[in-house]
Amino acid sequence: MIKNLSVLLILLSFGIACTCQDLQPEEGFVNVQGGRIWYKVLGDGNGLPLMVVHGGPGSRSCVSITAFSLLSGERPVIVFDQLESGFSDRPGDTSLWKLPFFIKQVEAIKNALQLKKFHLLGSSWGAAVVIEYMLTYNPEEVVSVIFSGPYLSTKKWMEDAKILLAGLPPEVQDTIAKYEALEQYDAPAYLAATDSFYVRYLSRTNWPPKKSPDCEGAKPFNSAIYNFMWGPTEFTAIGTLKDFDHTHRLHELKLPVLFVAGEYDEVRIETLLGYQKMVQGSQSIIIPGSGHSKTTDRPEEYIKALSNFLKGIDRTL
Repeated sequence: MIKNLSVLLILLSFGIACTCQDLQPEEGFVNVQGGRIWYKVLGDGNGLPLMVVHGGPGSRSCVSITAFSLLSGERPVIVFDQLESGFSDRPGDTSLWKLPFFIKQVEAIKNALQLKKFHLLGSSWGAAVVIEYMLTYNPEEVVSVIFSGPYLSTKKWMEDAKILLAGLPPEVQDTIAKYEALEQYDAPAYLAATDSFYVRYLSRTNWPPKKSPDCEGAKPFNSAIYNFMWGPTEFTAIGTLKDFDHTHRLHELKLPVLFVAGEYDEVRIETLLGYQKMVQGSQSIIIPGSGHSKTTDRPEEYIKALSNFLKGIDRTL
């Protein structure tokens, strides 16, 4: 009797510790309204899976695969391209270019892979998708949330951008102001000036972006959806997201939350710490030397920070 009970306890303990989802490295497509979204599972470690929601709108997950592969021996990492992005279909239907449509894609991936428990990370614009998903579905399967360089408020993003722009050389500021007043966002002088911003705050080691072998065959950044929903540049919000703000609802999150920013992120450190204060019991970490694109600027440091947080959560489950 005691022997059988011991075996049962061991089995139960194993069931709690393992993911019990048998995720294996694979890639494929999931059907959603408007077309197919591409996903890829990296690794098959014993830790609970991590699902990553990329930035944009219109960006691609392939640019971060090399970095997130550093976690693959520890746990499965699920990356996917939102509709209109990367390897996913591009129907070009602007009626779908609304936030509720993107959270349905997170739910679709979760259901397709039959995820019972998983961590959820939203990077940049992906943070807006994640918080909307959490507030809409309140999913029991999500055990923790990571907001990485989070876009949670257009107003706050623009306030940060204004401060960062003020740190650029006066002639660069003047050029940006001149062409924005003229609404000539494709002027060569304007594009050159915006590069001065991006190389300081977007990616300090990879601007202009270098080609990644993981992106072979993927469509490029989708500027059409980016311009429609956001605007012509990171610091000019004139699209459909211009009034987005969920900071007043951050306190509704009742699970472990980690906020991450680079030392030179577009999301200023003061802003990130302000977000952390809004979520009881949440944590924050700053990645030294990194801009907004932590997976390319400081991948090892970034992944180590994520790993420490995720392992800590796994141990409590």
